[in-house]
Amino acid sequence: MKRKTLKVATFNLNGIRPRLPHLLHWLEREAPDVVCLQELKAEHAAFPRAELEGAGYGALWQGQRSWNGVAILGRDVEPVEIRRALPGDDSDTQGRYLEAAVHGLMVCCLYLPNGNPQPGPKFDYKLDWFDRLIRHARAWAESEHPVVLAGDFNVVPTDADIYDPKSWRRDALLQPESRDRYQRLLDQGWTDALLQRHPEPRPFTFWDYFRRHWERDAGLRIDHLLLNAALAPRLKDASVDRWVRALTKPSDHAPTWIELGRSAPRRRRRER
Repeated sequence: MKRKTLKVATFNLNGIRPRLPHLLHWLEREAPDVVCLQELKAEHAAFPRAELEGAGYGALWQGQRSWNGVAILGRDVEPVEIRRALPGDDSDTQGRYLEAAVHGLMVCCLYLPNGNPQPGPKFDYKLDWFDRLIRHARAWAESEHPVVLAGDFNVVPTDADIYDPKSWRRDALLQPESRDRYQRLLDQGWTDALLQRHPEPRPFTFWDYFRRHWERDAGLRIDHLLLNAALAPRLKDASVDRWVRALTKPSDHAPTWIELGRSAPRRRRRER
């Protein structure tokens, strides 16, 4: 029986091959309808399409050797490709962006550059990529179609989104330029779904492997699902599957998800 809600998730795997058992376990247990994956760290031909099809998921992906790589999965459906790269720079060959139509949604999956060390060319690339995203996202923000912009943004939006900002002040994820661009994106009309459902305390989505950050719950919120105005009224819930981060040899991210109504709520008639 078709369920009444639609579950959309984003998950930075930090390597799809070593983390494939975790991914398949999570898909079986949580059964998301749409999944955006980042950091595949695998060549295009090495993507585990057969294993995912066996789990009931169609896939669209952009692989890349050693680093980057993104994918969009659809439960019981094949995602319909719209775009395979972020426009604005034909010389950029990094696999960081995909767009597809899945389950009645326009899904934009992204892996925004980390930007470290900063200052320097990597941080310049991050800001340039962010600027291109802002330009491209405006049309989707204003679209009458339901659109979700999901992925690892590599931005900690505010000091409330990190366990302790003091030791991270020089990191590219907390720089004023990074935060300003994230806010400019929201100002287009996007809703930060996890923040909407959990304003305080804000759930973390990433815990690095050093200094027992996971064990101390010393995390950051850098994985985001943004909803355009046409989709935001359908938001029912949002959370983080922390149990995946607690598995043996996990990714340093946990799957982050939202639950949507299948259609927008009807407006109540005004009494005369």
